[in-house]
Amino acid sequence: MSRARDTFGGGIAVITGAGAGIGAGLARHAHRLGMTVVLVDVDSQAALALRDELRADGGTAHAEICDVRDADAMAELAERVYRDIGPVRLLVNNAGIEQFGYLWDTPVANWNRVMDINVSGVFHGVRAFLPRMIAAQSPAWVWNLSSIGGVAVVPLQTPYIVSKHAVLALTECLRLEVELAGHADLIQVQAVLPGAVKSNIFEAAGGVDATTSGSDVAAAESQRAAMLDIKAAAMDPVEAAEIVFEQSADGAFYLLTQPDYVGSAMAERGEVLRTQAPPRLRTTRRFDPAEH
Repeated sequence: MSRARDTFGGGIAVITGAGAGIGAGLARHAHRLGMTVVLVDVDSQAALALRDELRADGGTAHAEICDVRDADAMAELAERVYRDIGPVRLLVNNAGIEQFGYLWDTPVANWNRVMDINVSGVFHGVRAFLPRMIAAQSPAWVWNLSSIGGVAVVPLQTPYIVSKHAVLALTECLRLEVELAGHADLIQVQAVLPGAVKSNIFEAAGGVDATTSGSDVAAAESQRAAMLDIKAAAMDPVEAAEIVFEQSADGAFYLLTQPDYVGSAMAERGEVLRTQAPPRLRTTRRFDPAEH
């Protein structure tokens, strides 16, 4: 029996952005481990379809239609889960979106949407669930989804990259705060850094407004095409989930879907900071911040 099954089996997992991509992969693998899965997504059709799939496979699954940007809705979700389903063993703050184009071409609404979902959505999840997890006084885990993009710099995807750096810093600080408050013996805070994992994030990503004078639509769409090329060879979400669950059960803080590849990006980032080298455009190798 795997360490992950011993650790998580029988517990309740709440996963935001569970309708597709690595969120759905995490949900499917959590089901395989014997967890009750709460599928949180704004896409009701996707959440309900996955709920029905897991139930048909003999699992216990619930679909919750909720926008992580809404702090009150997330608080109400946490209340319902604890009241109607039970204490949460695993909270996965995964919901996220992408954005392509030069930063100066990025519509303000698109910038705000990326930050509201990718960063504030994680904060709202932590704020809604973590106090209840602490009060339950039983072992629990919080996973926040950063990305290989959280340790890299990539032009033409600045809002996404900024958001994933922010989530990584949030998670590192949160781990220290949980320890400072005296809860580290029960609450494990961990950062998930996926590399290229199959999802629809690039197709759904925002771009730039073609009606705005001077906007470089071609540059934005060229970056989208490059990311779609990477997606073609990306990892299966369930395979990625299995790796992440095992690393978590083994006690790692940084959970990497592709340990060698993502680890090399982390090492390179460390070297850049150590040497204080300026950012440089890549001409041969590209780090893909392919989402979760």
